[in-house]
Amino acid sequence: MAGSRILVVEDDPRLAATLERVLAAEGHDVEGAGDGGDALRRARERPFDLVVLDIMLPGLDGIAVCRKLRATGPVPILLLTALGGTEERVRGLDSGADDYLVKPFAYEELLARVRALLRRTAVAEHLRFGDLRLEPSSRGAWRGDRTIDLTATEFELLRHFLRHPRQVLSREQLIDAVWRGEAESDNVVAVYIGYLRQKLGEPRLLHTKRGAGYALHE
Repeated sequence: MAGSRILVVEDDPRLAATLERVLAAEGHDVEGAGDGGDALRRARERPFDLVVLDIMLPGLDGIAVCRKLRATGPVPILLLTALGGTEERVRGLDSGADDYLVKPFAYEELLARVRALLRRTAVAEHLRFGDLRLEPSSRGAWRGDRTIDLTATEFELLRHFLRHPRQVLSREQLIDAVWRGEAESDNVVAVYIGYLRQKLGEPRLLHTKRGAGYALHE
């Protein structure tokens, strides 16, 4: 799925740059992290559709990062390892990874595995909160039995809230996640929150937290 948000966690600058370039050429929105701590911080700041994660990292290794990512959500994880033994592969999969690649690998294979993981996630992901439901694979949205017609931006904004229920999200966090950090105007978030409130109807689900941001809750 082109346009997916992918985090590349690799401490080799040359390989990281190549991976980011290859994935970006496929139309993905790619970010890079050079160590485990940076990867976890970025994952907390915004949701990713997939993580490409090297096992051999300075400090917190890829296995530990994988376990922590898996504890916080269902993001698909593709492990990269220089060790092709069965024990290493099993250890990676047991930590929560969805797939693995042994270095060196062909970039065509990397892209094929990324496509497969993204397809699998798109089919499986159903986001719910109360009577609100989103189906990313079909871009469908419903409240109860009522279908909600959303623009692409409205859908991405609502999906971000559904991935972080009851969490207060700042204007800056929302702009970074939905508008790639480039706001169309100073009040773009407030405008789109208004659009969503109108389409979602009552009782209200999106609430303003004065001076802090917005939150999805009953």
